[in-house]
Amino acid sequence: MTHGRLRVLLGAAPGVGKTYTMLEEGARLAAEGRDVVVAVVETHGRAATQAMIGDLEVVPRSVRTYRGVVLDEMDLEAVLARRPELALVDELAHTNAPGSTNEKRWHDVRALLDAGIDVVSTVNVQHIESLGDVVEEITGARQRETVPDAVLRSADQVEVVDLAPQALRDRLAAGDVYPANRVDAALSNYFRLGNLTALRELALLWLADEVDSALKAYRDEHGIDSHWEARERIVVALTGGPEGETLIRRAARVAARSSGGELIAVHVSSPDGLAQGEPGALAAQRALVEKAGGTYHQVVGSDVPRALVDFARASNASQLVIGVSRRGRLATALTGPGIGATVIRESGRIDVHIVTHSAAGGRSRLPRLGGALSPRRVIAGFVLALAGGPLLTWLLTNNRTEDGIAGDVLLLQLLVLVVAVTGGLWPALFAGLLSGIILDVYFIAPIYSLTIAQPLHLLAVVLYLVNATLVSWVVDQAARRSRAAARALAETELLATIAGSVIRGEGALQAVITRTREAFGLSRVRIVTDSGSGERELQSTGQEAVVGPVTRLPVGDGTALEVTGDVTAADRRLLGVVAAQVEAALEHSALSRTAGEVGPLAEVDRMRSALLAAVGHDLRRPLAAATAAVSGLRQSDVRWSDADRDELLSTAHESLDSLSTLVTNLLDVSRVQAGALAVTPADVDVDEVVMGALDELGLGPVDVELSLRVAVPPVRADTVLLQRVLVNLLDNALRYSPAGERVRISSSVFGGRVEIRVVDRGPGVPADRRDEIMVAFQRLGDTDNAAGLGLGLALSKGFVEAMGGTLSLDDTPGGGLTMVVSLAAVSVAHPHGIPTPEARVESTASATVGEEAP
Repeated sequence: MTHGRLRVLLGAAPGVGKTYTMLEEGARLAAEGRDVVVAVVETHGRAATQAMIGDLEVVPRSVRTYRGVVLDEMDLEAVLARRPELALVDELAHTNAPGSTNEKRWHDVRALLDAGIDVVSTVNVQHIESLGDVVEEITGARQRETVPDAVLRSADQVEVVDLAPQALRDRLAAGDVYPANRVDAALSNYFRLGNLTALRELALLWLADEVDSALKAYRDEHGIDSHWEARERIVVALTGGPEGETLIRRAARVAARSSGGELIAVHVSSPDGLAQGEPGALAAQRALVEKAGGTYHQVVGSDVPRALVDFARASNASQLVIGVSRRGRLATALTGPGIGATVIRESGRIDVHIVTHSAAGGRSRLPRLGGALSPRRVIAGFVLALAGGPLLTWLLTNNRTEDGIAGDVLLLQLLVLVVAVTGGLWPALFAGLLSGIILDVYFIAPIYSLTIAQPLHLLAVVLYLVNATLVSWVVDQAARRSRAAARALAETELLATIAGSVIRGEGALQAVITRTREAFGLSRVRIVTDSGSGERELQSTGQEAVVGPVTRLPVGDGTALEVTGDVTAADRRLLGVVAAQVEAALEHSALSRTAGEVGPLAEVDRMRSALLAAVGHDLRRPLAAATAAVSGLRQSDVRWSDADRDELLSTAHESLDSLSTLVTNLLDVSRVQAGALAVTPADVDVDEVVMGALDELGLGPVDVELSLRVAVPPVRADTVLLQRVLVNLLDNALRYSPAGERVRISSSVFGGRVEIRVVDRGPGVPADRRDEIMVAFQRLGDTDNAAGLGLGLALSKGFVEAMGGTLSLDDTPGGGLTMVVSLAAVSVAHPHGIPTPEARVESTASATVGEEAP
């Protein structure tokens, strides 16, 4: 019997269109003549999904009664008896009712496949078993129903049904996913934009890994070892040297620039087990690789370049990152090309990045002003004299003529000049002496005898030496001037870099001392200051434990630039300039701190001005009204009626009460801003606080709609402050709600926190103005002077944050503003395992958002 094929539609969250796509595919295949049945589909009341069933044949479900509860499930026996070509089975991770043939729906799917029936099914990424912990960390909700990864990996085809997070939220707000009474809770909890983005990435990465595994299996099966750039893989070679951190960060940036790029670090060790590099440095670099999201590997190989290339090919790497060689030119000339050149030659289609670093032969160090010519040039001069003398002698003796002595003398003189230009004085003197001996022994009679028969021949040898000295002196002076020019250019670049760092300001001190250490080849550079109780380090770079001469240069009162290492007189002169730049950077830092201190002072001054302006208007009105009422009552020449007296007393009472509220709010604002607000935390029942706030405002069912969850746990809060918060939020919502529209208060539990929402249908607040209205003395538009000081939301935010919670603003679906108070729950039950049927029925009205439980 032919085994059926399984096709799974994977989604990031409920509502992305998996079931709709499954039914659409079923209708398409049925139109092509395939025998298709709907074994089970969960529409969740979505009209568009229900309409997609259309003319498809639906196999009736089996109905079971469990403890008085009627449950319907897919009728596996009926589908097997019907034996269609293709069965549509929704929600692969679903748990069947007790008494069913199989415990899980994916068991039923396996039975259909064994019977030779093709299956199209659906599943959300949060139901993949291996991702349970990750999903719980992202959403705060533990999924009770899961499907093993092996079931999905065994599928013949897995497709992602993708929908942008904001598009899914728009569908949710429009009522296309959940009923209206669940929309607000869903948007504020499981369907937050960050949650949906993370789940979408999780689904795409899971599928990418599966595709990558399938590709690797295909290449192994067909013996394909060539490089396929299906996915960016960056291999970074680590030696355990100081350049490792630079290479890792560079490779991580390359991987980050490519979507789904993978970072792989490798260290090649010798077959004899001897360490190549510092073990501590390798351990630190391994930790850095893992922190960057990469993996660390260690391979054994006697041929390092070949081992690196083989590892990169086995990993199907697209790029290989190595460090520039730390060897000098002489070492390269004597031992041949280094690892980098060999890797480039052997890499084939793998791109090789050679990254420079501070350990690469001191490239960022200033040129020294010591000798004119480098030791390498001197050695090259001696080598040229030793090799050129015998070679030239051999050529001239084999082509000897009686009239060719003049040419022989000039050629030997040319050798002396070439050596002088190459190696300077000492190689030139050696070449002059050697040329004179060669001329006397091989070309002047008596030949093959070191005998000077005529004074003229001695003069020739002396002229050789004089010419060599003069030419080498000119070369030496030119080299000195060239080195001085290079030094001056390097000093200029150094000072320009340091000055630029100081001007930019940010991180100036660290940039200056780091560049100084590299330029002068120092072990350590520090900025220290005398704090009175001892020396304190402000900034440092380099090795912690160093040995060497220490030089200190003052950079201000009690502050010094301390450098450890060999410092010449010329270096000290330039270090004086660096010290001046350090002093400027310290002054810049001090000015920045002063500016930072001025900012809060300016804010306090602005608040004080706003307070005075608000007090001048908002406190004057009730105070004037109360004063006028009391003054009228005290007039002895006026006889007031009982009604007039009561009205005056009522006016005075209302004005004084308003004045008391304003003064209380002002005092609370000052305590919040001073951090002196007294909070008495306790286990608070949310329902009781909500009812207390309604009673304080005198609100009833005509004004407010309650949608409080039954099993909301207590919160850790201050009862008085929380009630004042709700009073302020309700007062604000009622003020802006249209006539005839009720304000709604709801509560929910999500991720160990209780959220209380105050929802209105008013004009709402633009996203860019929400932070503004949470500031004291601000009202939306600041145009309604009758609205008071604008302290309600600012006080509410301060009170909630003082209780360890948050107050956030969100859009109300359909228009309006939703104010969300989030507080830590005292205890939240997170059920695990498979729910019983009665538990599933009882929780229908308050199911965890994000689960498509039947």
